[in-house]
Amino acid sequence: MEHEIVLRSRHVVTPGGVREASVHVRRGRIVAVEAYDAVPAGARVEDVGAWLLPGLVDTHVHINDPGRAEWEGFDTATRAAAAGGVTTLMDMPLNSIPPTTTVAGLDAKATATEGRIHVDVGFCGGVVPGNAGELRALVASGALAFKCFLTESGVDEFGHVGESDLRAAMPILADLGVPLLVHAELSGPIDAVMRARPSDADARRYVTYLESRPRAA
Repeated sequence: MEHEIVLRSRHVVTPGGVREASVHVRRGRIVAVEAYDAVPAGARVEDVGAWLLPGLVDTHVHINDPGRAEWEGFDTATRAAAAGGVTTLMDMPLNSIPPTTTVAGLDAKATATEGRIHVDVGFCGGVVPGNAGELRALVASGALAFKCFLTESGVDEFGHVGESDLRAAMPILADLGVPLLVHAELSGPIDAVMRARPSDADARRYVTYLESRPRAA
């Protein structure tokens, strides 16, 4: 069997544990994990002087592109991922402009990736007030999961949902078999703390943030 490349390491992470092994790759795909010395004739061999393990998947990433790429764009986010051994990112639906709460928003996001990604990227759609009618089309267009907020998201273009919004969206998502990620904080307790907070509280201190999220939230 022809192989493009064989990667060998004394520390290969496999489902059965860490062992010496050779990873055989053909046409960009792993086709076998064999003994360390099991190298086909003519194969190009690279001895990896480090641990060799499957690429990691980061399931919660905010790539704020298009619209806020100065926060984090596709080029920098995916280069950083590749440098750290992360081969797949799951991008959240907010902070880009437009957000991925409509098919047009998802298309804008996909267009922004062109020629600028260095690892695999998947997209979450957003559940916001009034967009239940978009959910099926978003899945058909490639959204792999959905996310919503129960309190302010921090950006004006991604509104938070209430019970009526969830009752409209959840049966659709259940029928489609896609997960809904819920940022589960309640506005009431947070708003009460914020109203009572001293005007000179330093928002840059982590303890200030912690105090804004009481257990009741």
